[in-house]
Amino acid sequence: MVNAMLTEFYRQVRQRSLTLIQGLSAEDTQLQSMPDASPLKWHLAHTSWFFETFVLLAHDPDYQAFDPTFNYLYNSYYNAAGKRHPRAHRGMVSRPSLERIRDYRAHIEDAMLRMLPSIDTKIEDIVQVGLHHEMQHQELMVTDFKHALWLNRYALTQIAAGPATPLDEAVSSLNNWRDYDGGLVLIGHDTSQGYGYDIESPEHQYYLQPFALARSPVTNADFLRFIDDGGYQNPDFWMSEGFELSQQQQWQSPLYWCMRQYLQSSDPNDIQLMTWGGYRRIDLNEPVTHISWYEADAFARWAGARLPTEFEWEHAARQQSVSGHFLEDKLYHPRAIATQAAKSDQLQQLFGDVWEWTQSSYAPYPGFQPAPGALSEYNGKFMINQMVLRGGSCASAQAHIRATYRNFFHPHQRWQFSGLRLAQDR
Repeated sequence: MVNAMLTEFYRQVRQRSLTLIQGLSAEDTQLQSMPDASPLKWHLAHTSWFFETFVLLAHDPDYQAFDPTFNYLYNSYYNAAGKRHPRAHRGMVSRPSLERIRDYRAHIEDAMLRMLPSIDTKIEDIVQVGLHHEMQHQELMVTDFKHALWLNRYALTQIAAGPATPLDEAVSSLNNWRDYDGGLVLIGHDTSQGYGYDIESPEHQYYLQPFALARSPVTNADFLRFIDDGGYQNPDFWMSEGFELSQQQQWQSPLYWCMRQYLQSSDPNDIQLMTWGGYRRIDLNEPVTHISWYEADAFARWAGARLPTEFEWEHAARQQSVSGHFLEDKLYHPRAIATQAAKSDQLQQLFGDVWEWTQSSYAPYPGFQPAPGALSEYNGKFMINQMVLRGGSCASAQAHIRATYRNFFHPHQRWQFSGLRLAQDR
């Protein structure tokens, strides 16, 4: 990438992080609702720490650290970079203040913008990692703050929505398939075609049996049918570990749904859904989101289908352009599926809106080589006990998503914009 283009890309990505906190108070940016989430203020500092640690301190002999204590406070999990503050207690770091973190970002910006015009290819590669890393954290800023708002009902306004679509008239992803022949296909990132994480490589051949994918993601209407059919109470559909967890935590619906019984309503469509803007009546035509892998897998079994493998998903995605509803749209919620679009031969909402769980465990591709040095800890060290998601969401930056992109989370986690698309053998 020409350095001028990289500089402009750097400016855009870094500014977007600040845009996400516009209108929020310092108290808002301090919240940490659970150990999996982090305060917005921490995200702002950590993404700056990345550039300071791996670019400025490593490659600019004249650069002086902004504050040496920040290496302890804002290191996430890089053991090679030193000791770090406990993840679960990030919300307790009230000092330094938000203004101090803004000063830190400005300090990093000045140093980086002086350095970028003259960097070589090796440093450019690290900067690219840093920018895509920041886009990952922008998505986490959206999902982490949503979870914090959910725990503070005072902060949310009840929104009266119009009449909901009757369940029997809603768009459904069931029994609407596109067939694929399978065979020997290419999987993984071609490094000559632009940026990709190390875990997306190398590109390699993979043999697929014939399969089919649903033309659209599973909708709220589809998932409500699963709920009404006793899906959460029937262990026949569930992995044993997932059913036990769902019973312990009393899952009755996706995260952020407020069901009829809690609203004391007789209206069968009166289900409230929490969004960044508050609670509103559920739109049955939106893709279901905020479900765990266990819930996605149970639904697929209930529907007489299965989750796709990540290789099936990628093979289909390589045949379509990366277009959809992303972070740049600033809605922070998936769009409803249009009736006409759902009848198209193309796969709908394959990119953006909701991440799609696959049945594939997060594992290295044949010939995978992690990045050298401390950056080897960026992805490869997490290849255990996690499942792969594909496609991006309404909180993902479009520039960050491609057909080969592999996201990964533990099967119980629900606070991301995670949904599913059904698959079948053919």
